[in-house]
Amino acid sequence: MGSLETHMATSQDRDQDLLYLKSKLTDLEDRSRRDNIRLLGIPENEEGTDIQAFLSSTLPKLTSLNFDPPLEFQRVHRVGPKRSDTSLRPRPIITSLLRHNQTDKYYKQRTTTAPFG
Repeated sequence: MGSLETHMATSQDRDQDLLYLKSKLTDLEDRSRRDNIRLLGIPENEEGTDIQAFLSSTLPKLTSLNFDPPLEFQRVHRVGPKRSDTSLRPRPIITSLLRHNQTDKYYKQRTTTAPFG
């Protein structure tokens, strides 16, 4: 009977560890998304072949902000599969800037000037 109790205690410990690790993973995922900028309403194919160059030139114009040094991106992509029907709402663009202070600057200004997200 002692062996069964040992296995049950071990199983409970593993269940607690699993719950802890799940909450830790959720926290890390949320922190990684916190710095994302979500841009809505930019028509499909507006960016051409280089979405980073497009945002480097367009984002300062949309927000009336001067980014010095120039914007550098960790990643930029559209969300979801490409749509063949152009009458549908364009897919959002998700970007993460390399410099956190530029992200902060964008978020402070966007509530008053940025039409996209």
